[in-house]
Amino acid sequence: MPRNKIFFRSLSRYYGFYTGGFIGFVILLAIAEQMGVPNVWIGYIFMAATFGLYAGIGIMSRTADISEYYVAGRRVPAMFNGMATGADWLSAASFIGMAGTLYQSGYDGLAFVMGWTGGFVLVALLLAPYLRKFGQFTIPDFLGARYGGNAARTVGVIATIIASFTYVVAQIYGVGLISSRFLGIDFTTGIFVGVAGILFCSMLGGMKAITWTQVAQYVILIIAYLVPVVMLSQRITDVPIPQLMYGQVLQQVSEREKIIFNDPAQLEAQALFRKQADELEARLKSEPSAFNGGRQKAEQRLAELHAKAKAPTPHAEPFAGEDQKARDNTRLNFMALAICLMIGTASLPHILMRVYTTPSVREARQSVFWSIFFVSLLYFTVPALAVLVKFEIYTKLIGSSIADLPSWIAAWSKVGLVRIDDVNHDGILQLSEFFINPDAIMLATPEIAGLPYVVSGLVAAGGLAAALSTADALLLTIANALSHDIYYKMIDPTASTPRRMIISKILLLMVAMVAAWFASLKPDHLLSMVAWAFSIAASAFFPALVLGIFWKRANKWGAVTGMLVGLGLSLFYLVGVKFYGMTPWFGIRDIAAGTFGIPAGMLTIIVVSLLTAAPSKEIRELVEHVRYPRLKEEGKA
Repeated sequence: MPRNKIFFRSLSRYYGFYTGGFIGFVILLAIAEQMGVPNVWIGYIFMAATFGLYAGIGIMSRTADISEYYVAGRRVPAMFNGMATGADWLSAASFIGMAGTLYQSGYDGLAFVMGWTGGFVLVALLLAPYLRKFGQFTIPDFLGARYGGNAARTVGVIATIIASFTYVVAQIYGVGLISSRFLGIDFTTGIFVGVAGILFCSMLGGMKAITWTQVAQYVILIIAYLVPVVMLSQRITDVPIPQLMYGQVLQQVSEREKIIFNDPAQLEAQALFRKQADELEARLKSEPSAFNGGRQKAEQRLAELHAKAKAPTPHAEPFAGEDQKARDNTRLNFMALAICLMIGTASLPHILMRVYTTPSVREARQSVFWSIFFVSLLYFTVPALAVLVKFEIYTKLIGSSIADLPSWIAAWSKVGLVRIDDVNHDGILQLSEFFINPDAIMLATPEIAGLPYVVSGLVAAGGLAAALSTADALLLTIANALSHDIYYKMIDPTASTPRRMIISKILLLMVAMVAAWFASLKPDHLLSMVAWAFSIAASAFFPALVLGIFWKRANKWGAVTGMLVGLGLSLFYLVGVKFYGMTPWFGIRDIAAGTFGIPAGMLTIIVVSLLTAAPSKEIRELVEHVRYPRLKEEGKA
């Protein structure tokens, strides 16, 4: 029997036992809860067990082999590579933030689902087989070889660091949310506890350790996501298939909304919030010095008041209550965001690096198929979760006495993700008086639904798995870009393997600490931070990668200027709109900044390449070699 098949069967057996063991572990904790074990101990056991598991895999996968450290020895079977990519992909944004965005935004949030899922199609068709045929270790490796010299490689490293750092800050922020809520520790302390778990995996074994840890993490996160939704669906509809039943629940939500939105107390609350917003806005304009260092908080409060004063949009009716101009702008933003996320998916270095870990081009293609399958298991469930949770909140929370609110409200208020503001002082909770951060929806689902606490612990473990798996890969991507592409390729090509690995691990630690500090500042919601990373990566990489594979005439100066223009324009728009109040162009939001960076980068590469000398014969031959991956089995590449 071929060695690859023996390896695949061994992996299947090991992870089969592991999955069964994890399910048994959850059942034992459920029994312990029924026997009276305190909830806090169940939370600690879940956290300790999962952190210990990942650290154990990291220790067992430690390696001093450079190929194992950078690309897991290029021997990860397609299905397991797809599962690892799924865990890599289903970050804290997907696990924690996606359902909350759909809960809050309704149809608008589907742009994330469409963009992120559709992006894997671009990976399979335009990039995966060709990058695998090229081989090597990193995306800047490809840019350096394809465009000749270190100029394109350097710009690629800069873009890799910016996009990956933005993304990893979001993941570490998610780790802080989970740790602070379920371990009862300070948010900042929770962040550094999570970073310690991340470093155990990535520092010891690099891509080898991360790959096998991510497979284990995928099993945990998908079980953790499906269990509460299935239980909620069973309780509300008597059918444990939420993906099929949530349309029926959505109709009930729509009927409940008509009652809530037209409640006189709700309209009174909106009017009072509108009055508060007008007063605060007038103060900000007339007394700016009165706010000094607190101006940013005042502006955030103003945005919240405006949101509370605004008439809610029915969940089941997209664009309801908007005039035609607003509808057109909403549609434009929806399409812009979906396109940026789709192209960004096909441009993120930590995702594209995974194609280097497969044994062959064929398995690189197959692994993308498996990635789509494993990602879709969660994404098909996200809308159902959002609708079922909204049903629970609308039917059991809104309209109830504030004095009798469930205990989870106070628990999540302590970490700043839930707030009650009885603006009309009637002692009854109106919709406008209830605020829940989108990042809390998934994590609080078991408590909102009144499920056993063991399910809350399971969800926390799943959220940690999602955040840690992506953070591992992102930190390794940044460290590899600095140690491999800058130090080894440009500064000291004679550096020994041990020296290269030591430098990579030192850089990994430094980047992790800086990212943890940024995450402790709570820059924005999870999904917003992640969307920024996608726009940055799409603007910097996609034009250079696609034209580099499919257009021989693309040359060094075209690629360098195109990447700089795309990256620069995207960052200028993002920072200007988000942090400096710049008027959005055509009404496009900052999270879709790639709308301008992608075409600008593509056009710049084409124009500059045509105005400068054609690439050398050797580079044109490299394009031929990469373009036809089926001509020759390249598994040993």
